[in-house]
Amino acid sequence: MTQTVPGFDRLTVEPGKMGGQPCIRGYRFTAEHLVELHVNGWDDERVIEAFPFIEPEDIRQALGYALSLIQREIYIPQAESA
Repeated sequence: MTQTVPGFDRLTVEPGKMGGQPCIRGYRFTAEHLVELHVNGWDDERVIEAFPFIEPEDIRQALGYALSLIQREIYIPQAESA
C-alpha cells in the first residue's frame, strides 16, 4: 500500500519499494538520492535535465524532508578526554 509522508504529498513510501525509503511520487527514485545530487553540486536544472520526471516541487519537498529530519536531531558534543 502506497502512503505519502505526512506534510510531503510528493514523497511516497511503499514497504516493498526501495527498502521503504521515501520516493518521489512513486518512482524508484528516493528523496535521499535527490538530496545527495544537490550535495554533490547538481543544481535543479541539471537534475531535471537528467531525470525528466522530476519536477521543481519534488526537489523542494525532498530538501524540506531532509531539513525536517535534521531539525529532529540534537547534537550533543562529547567532552574531550584528558
